Order: sequence, then structure tokens, then C-alpha cells
Amino acid sequence: MTKRIKINNANIIMPYQIIHNGCIIIEDSNIAGISHKDINIEDCLLIDAKGLYVSPGFIDIHTHGGGGYDFMDGTAEAFIKAAEIHAIHGTTAMLPTTLTSTMDELKNNMQKFKTAKAVNNRGARLLGLHLEGPYFSMAQRGAQNMRYIKKPLMKEVETILSWSDDVVRWSAAPEIDGALKFARYIDSKGILPSIAHSDATYEQVQLAFENGFRHITHLYSAMSGIHRINGYRYAGVIESAYLIDEMTVEIIADGSHLPSSLLKYVYKFKGADHIALVTDSMRAAGMPEGESILGSLQDGQKVIVEHGVAKLMDRSAFAGSVATAESLVRNMINMADVPLFDAVKMMTLTPASIINMDKVMGSITVGKYADLILFNENIDIKMTIIGGNIVYTQI
Repeated sequence: MTKRIKINNANIIMPYQIIHNGCIIIEDSNIAGISHKDINIEDCLLIDAKGLYVSPGFIDIHTHGGGGYDFMDGTAEAFIKAAEIHAIHGTTAMLPTTLTSTMDELKNNMQKFKTAKAVNNRGARLLGLHLEGPYFSMAQRGAQNMRYIKKPLMKEVETILSWSDDVVRWSAAPEIDGALKFARYIDSKGILPSIAHSDATYEQVQLAFENGFRHITHLYSAMSGIHRINGYRYAGVIESAYLIDEMTVEIIADGSHLPSSLLKYVYKFKGADHIALVTDSMRAAGMPEGESILGSLQDGQKVIVEHGVAKLMDRSAFAGSVATAESLVRNMINMADVPLFDAVKMMTLTPASIINMDKVMGSITVGKYADLILFNENIDIKMTIIGGNIVYTQI
């Protein structure tokens, strides 16, 4: 028997317009119909949106965990439970992200991801893995564990990729020895090379872009800006994001990592088509403030969560975000004066396009996955639907 859902009286956020008092039909796991007026069908579950917005589900392409779980914990449960927590906050698809670690720890977590992906049915889709490191600049390591930072060797890269076919993106510093060869190789495998924790100059980023690095991880965090070498000024990774028009970026719009002025600046010069909003959240996302652990329970570091952000225990630097997806959209609207339409796009269609998944998700289009969320004007999530299944509701 076909499973049908009809959502009516909805303000539908489409790719190029908002349909007011519209109707959406879901059949099985896909969107089957969209209309400006009611569609008369029988044998369906009726959801009266009562004027709520219906948006594509949020897609988080950089998250480390949530709900007390980290994706480096070494258990399938960590992936499943964090995905369920983020679904409550509007995320319908995600790329769980690793940290620098031992090879054994990385291998175990990659295997546990595959186990979790096979049984996850209440949380955000586990699209694939984002490997963050270990090929970074020591000078821009941020909160990454310095014990495991190194240069890429192709034999090691090939070994890591032999453990799993789930890697979707891989963040690295393009200026270190072997990074360009590494980027060309993973790009040939359909994996997105992304610039992160880098001290590169514009000239090095330009060369990196030509070798496959098409995206910049958490813009402004752990990367070079204008700096001097022998008295001469050189543009860094930050300036490169603006100089290379085709380069896409992601930002942590949690209200702490970037102030209102920089959120406005990024949006003005890159635009919604080139910006993905990411939580970059650690295990404390969706949890009360207080002490927490960044990374695995066995090998992570203690941090303090206060005023909406995780910090090192001495409070000398941020140690991760505790944001959830709906707060990012809300902040872009309230802090950066971004229209609702564009704020939603940066959390849906743009990230889907960056990871080459926009043919099946990221917009409300007939034939795409029925990954939908309903929210009010304050971006409070009232319902989350993933693949035609209601996984969270307050309606």
C-alpha cells in the first residue's frame, strides 16, 4: 500500500519563490506533488500546516556530534543518537566529521559509521563521512590534536580509503608537502578536497584550487589572513575566499565564532549560492552548558561550554560550536539581515550542491527526497520529515 502524506495550508519555500497557502503531496519517500492550491487525494495522512513554513530539511556538512555523543567515540550508537538529536533541530542529512587521531581510532570510527548508517531510521540521514585532518598546518591546528598532525603520504591515503567507501569530503592544508597530489587523487575518487587549518598564501590557494580544492572549511577559523613574509604583505586563505569567485565556503553562524559584521561581509561578497552554514558542533550541542569533552571520551580534551560556545578550560580560545541548524538560520536573519529565502538556501540547496547531492535533496522539487521541516517565523522547528517519515513533531 502506498504511503501518502498531504501537507496543506503551508508557506512552501521553493527554489525560486515562496508559495503561500500551498500543498505538498508525499508518496513513499519522495515529493510527488506541489501546488498553489489544495490537491484532492484520498487515503493519505493530512497535516494542516496552519500557515507554518515548509522548507527543505537542513543539510549539515560539518558536524562532530551532539546530544552528549561525539563521532570519535568509537560506537555506532554515537552516530545514531547524535543524528536523532540534530533531527529534532531540523537537520535531515549530515556528514559526520572526524578529528585528528590514531589510524586505529580512525579505522574503527569509519567502520562504526557504516554500521550506524545501515540501521539509522529516526535521525538525520548519514550521507557519508567528512575527514577533518590529519594533514594540517601545525601553526593553524586550532583545537586539533597536534600529536596526530602530519603530511599526506599516498600509501597512507590509499589505506584509509580502503577502509570505507563512505568518505564524501576531506579537509587538509594545501600548502604542506604532498597536499596537491593528495587533492588530485581524492578528487579523482569523487571526494571533495577542502582547505582547512591552513597557513597558505593566496598564490598557494590559487594553485590548490587548480588541483581540486574547491571549498574552504569554517572560513575565518584556523586559517591565514594577510601576513608578512620578509617585510612583504601576502594575502592568505581568508582573502583567497573572496578573490576566487568559484570557491565555496562554509561558516559557523553560531553568533560566537563570527560577529554580525563578518556574517554580513561574507554574505555580501560570496552570496547564498557559495555559502554553506555548518554547525561544526561537538558533543555538547543540544545539551546544558558546563564541562564537556572535545573529541573521543578516551582521548579528547576537557572544555567548558558557556555563553553558547565551547572554550578551552583556560578560556583562551574557542574549542568548538554547540550550535544546532535552526539557530544558524535564525542568526543569519537576525544578525546579518539575510532574507529568509537566502538563509534557508545556505542550509539546504547550497550544501547539497557543494557535496554534489543536489539532484536528490536540498530543495522542494517533485522527485526529490521527502526531507522536509515545518517551522514558524522564529525558525522554531515544529516537525521533521525524513524520507516521508515523521521523526519529530510538535503539531
